[in-house]
Amino acid sequence: MASPRLETYCCPNRDAATQLVMNFQPEVFCGVCIGSASISLLLTILQLLPKKGQSPRKMPKASSSSTILLLISICDILGGLGMIFRSSVWLGFPGFIANISVVNGTDVWPSTFCVGSAMWIQLLYSAGFWWLFCYAVDSYLVVRRSAGLSTIVLYHMMTWGLAVLLCVEGIALLYYPSLSSCENGLEHAIPHYITTYVPLLLVLVVNPILFRRTVSAVASLLKGRQGIYTENERRLGTEIQMRFFKIMLVFVICWSSNIINETLLFYLEMQPDINEMPLKNIRSAALITWIIMGVLNPMQGFLFTLAFYGWTGWRVDLKWRKREIPWESMSSSTVGENAYPSPVNYQSNLHDSKKISTTDSQQTDEAISMLSEGNTSSDERLTRSSPIYQGW
Repeated sequence: MASPRLETYCCPNRDAATQLVMNFQPEVFCGVCIGSASISLLLTILQLLPKKGQSPRKMPKASSSSTILLLISICDILGGLGMIFRSSVWLGFPGFIANISVVNGTDVWPSTFCVGSAMWIQLLYSAGFWWLFCYAVDSYLVVRRSAGLSTIVLYHMMTWGLAVLLCVEGIALLYYPSLSSCENGLEHAIPHYITTYVPLLLVLVVNPILFRRTVSAVASLLKGRQGIYTENERRLGTEIQMRFFKIMLVFVICWSSNIINETLLFYLEMQPDINEMPLKNIRSAALITWIIMGVLNPMQGFLFTLAFYGWTGWRVDLKWRKREIPWESMSSSTVGENAYPSPVNYQSNLHDSKKISTTDSQQTDEAISMLSEGNTSSDERLTRSSPIYQGW
């Protein structure tokens, strides 16, 4: 799992709270991490692969939203690989890991592995947090017609720049002036924990606000189509709102245990002796949430694909052919090119509208479809009520 305690454990003179959780059934904990990360990795890849039975369509130009969703999944996959590698070495070479605890040891490879693997995991999941924040920003800008594929370059600069900057800064402050003295005081550890949890807290606090504003803006766009808010528009707005809710629900489920665990461990660090009997329940809660983190953190990748695309099925099509990739939308295609599935009654209503121009209507279609793209398994059901809807 992803926790700043991984980097703290690399310090030979680590604090007692870190020692408590890292030494609690390490074989069981590493096995849990490997199992959870492996399952999530396989299911995530399965979700993203093209499926049999899906009719090939004209390959559309990817939107910024679909690109961001794919990058979030890639960060989760690479972070999960880091967890599997780190836990496998931990289980397979216990003597090698034991050298991390040796103060002033001559073998630098155990500490190098400890720091490198922990930084890899933190960097990838931190980048995933920033990409999720960018998705909320992009969703809001899309309905305001202020975003597009050109903005993806800015998102890359912000995401990777901030992720690398905060990760390097936190590690440098933690291990200053040397790896052997990094836990002599909280002034080393606290900045590291702050830089680790800033993007996580940003998503928890800011993303719901941006999603709520986006849903309100979507309702205004849909009302502007005909000057009325029909059942089709209401259903589409509700589905988009549910998609945002599922994304935040997955995030809260996967990472709330980290915040609880860190709060408990910091409280234990403030005590003169963490082994006192009155602290038994707090120690137990910290250890339980520690195991929960090992299960839920790696599962974020798979759960996010369910929130993004829904369940795409088991039947994988490995034959290459020019077809639509599940994570790409039809948003960049025009209505005149029949990019969207055949409407039932909604298309005729659009032609009857005289309050907005054809261009504005098309821009609205594209903006809304960017937000609702993804879940190909529910396309046929939902497009019966709206030609612009593909996904949630």
